[in-house]
Amino acid sequence: MNLTVEVEQEEDGRWLAEVPEIPGVLAYGRTRQEAISRAQALSLRVLADRLEHGESVPELSGVFSVVA
Repeated sequence: MNLTVEVEQEEDGRWLAEVPEIPGVLAYGRTRQEAISRAQALSLRVLADRLEHGESVPELSGVFSVVA
């Protein structure tokens, strides 16, 4: 499984990136790449936190795919 980063531009010009496979991972950025980078970093932090607490995490064959 790859984690998907869905990206869209808001009406106010900000970019929003979300990783649907990890609820709550949502990040804004001034640029498309900034939003993607923030969402990827947050995803890795959430997965690391889950591992530290003995929670299950999805088995990943790759890490990220970016769409839109």
